[in-house]
Amino acid sequence: MLLDTWFLYAIACMGLSLSPGPNGLLALTHGALHGSRKTLFTIVGGASGFVLIIALCMFGIGALLKSSMVWLTVLKWVGGAYLVWLGIQVWRSPPVTGEIDVQASQTSAGYLYRQGVLASITNPKVLLFFSAFLPQFIDPQRSLILQFFLLAGTFVAIECLVESLLANMTNRIRQWLKRVGRGFNRTCGGIFVAIGAALPLRA
Repeated sequence: MLLDTWFLYAIACMGLSLSPGPNGLLALTHGALHGSRKTLFTIVGGASGFVLIIALCMFGIGALLKSSMVWLTVLKWVGGAYLVWLGIQVWRSPPVTGEIDVQASQTSAGYLYRQGVLASITNPKVLLFFSAFLPQFIDPQRSLILQFFLLAGTFVAIECLVESLLANMTNRIRQWLKRVGRGFNRTCGGIFVAIGAALPLRA
């Protein structure tokens, strides 16, 4: 891949990472509830899911889903149901306090990692986006494996940076979030539920 092509790809990845989505919202929420350090497990989980999605798209699964309405519909409903469930969990979470609460501190790293993975791999819009987006930057004359590592590595690095900044930001304003109590949880949980409910209904 030429340097100017990679630069354009990196800019596009930055725009995608900055746009609102389930993983960014999850990092934002977990940053407030669990602290920025523990949220790294959520972020790494999301990154793992994105690597899997990019691999599937580069090796043809994205094209299969675009041509099969049945599998696409199933994936939409599964993804929507997971986001609704996640929204309910966030809604019911204890209110943000000035310090990490006992329940949040006892949440396992594995649980946060799995939430990050599931938030990314159950979003069919991400899969369809990458299946249309990645071919613009693939050189058929060069090694597909090397290009996969470059493209996936670039996106994951940018995504992790953006999500880490979001988690850090909410962790720093915990004292302000303490004043709104459960309002923060309910707002974030409501957004997750709204996204999950709307996902299967979109064309």
